[in-house]
Amino acid sequence: MSFFFIVFIITIVLNVWTIFNSFFLYPLSANRKLGETPSVSLLVPLRNEADNVEGLIHSLRALTYPDVEVILLDDHSEDGTFEKLNEQVRDDGRFTIIQGKELPEDWNGKVHACHQLSQAANGEYYLFLDADARVAPGIIQQTLAMMQEKKASMLSGFPNYPNANFLSHMLVPLQHMVVLLHLPLFVANRTTKPMFTAACGIFIMIDRKAYEAIGGHESVKSSLVEDVHIAREVKKHGYKMILANITESVLSYMYDSGKETWEGFKKNVYTGIGRSAGMVVFLTIFYAVVFLTPAAFAIAGLVTGDYALVLPYLLTVAFKMYVDARTGHPLWLSFLLPVAVVLLIAIMVASMFVHKRGEKYQWKGRFYQ
Repeated sequence: MSFFFIVFIITIVLNVWTIFNSFFLYPLSANRKLGETPSVSLLVPLRNEADNVEGLIHSLRALTYPDVEVILLDDHSEDGTFEKLNEQVRDDGRFTIIQGKELPEDWNGKVHACHQLSQAANGEYYLFLDADARVAPGIIQQTLAMMQEKKASMLSGFPNYPNANFLSHMLVPLQHMVVLLHLPLFVANRTTKPMFTAACGIFIMIDRKAYEAIGGHESVKSSLVEDVHIAREVKKHGYKMILANITESVLSYMYDSGKETWEGFKKNVYTGIGRSAGMVVFLTIFYAVVFLTPAAFAIAGLVTGDYALVLPYLLTVAFKMYVDARTGHPLWLSFLLPVAVVLLIAIMVASMFVHKRGEKYQWKGRFYQ
């Protein structure tokens, strides 16, 4: 059997698997019936987010859920975030603004901010939201209805990303691709097995009882990927956690520049794969075979006129296009998948070397080991 034929079969399986797996990524919907209407605390940590404050508050003012409090924590911002929050919130009684305490030595900055937010919250459910997120007015109803239907204590999801620079276009939407490719959602969303877990800290809704049972954010206080680790703790304690397709109701302006995109991914990606050099090697080989080899065959086919060689590449395009269509991202991104994969491999290696050299990851003026 030729190597080309093997790659061709792999790309067919890639498409079949992704389509099947996507059926278990439940979409939020306004059509789901909401039963009980528990009180909700919407909690937002902000550090140097002045540019996001106006859009965030405008989005949160439009929420239609009847029993919600919004608590915003300014985490020692240096760009006027606190002043802008006060200016935008004004006399809206649903909003409370607090200032964060000094960061303890053994805590991650965002985790500590979320911990303080939870201590100030009164709701029966907590919705942790990042400052760069924008949500649909009915997002709380949609999320609670899904959780009630699936009997889940925690729900998370990856939003739609309207990216503003080339590097973000290449890397940020890959989060959806990675989930649909690597995580068997029919196991992740139907069992409490911790190893089958993904989460996104931009959007996490959790039952307060489950949150307190796992020890809250304090249980993952030093984590750089606290979202995943909280989800695992939820499952370890026997609670159900589900991942949903939230892209029609939540979007995130995640990174403003290529440099910020690179630094953000470099901080998280190696930690996200368990700081395993072996996993970096495996994923590099896997992505090279599955995504880069078809591109090489396509180039050879175009040069030689043997257009059958282009088929595996077109199948990888179809795979990525399916993912982007389901998550609301531009379909032209699918044709540049080999470029995105090369960049992903490069950032995995760069992230690994930061750790191997004993250096620290930098994010928003703070340093993390």
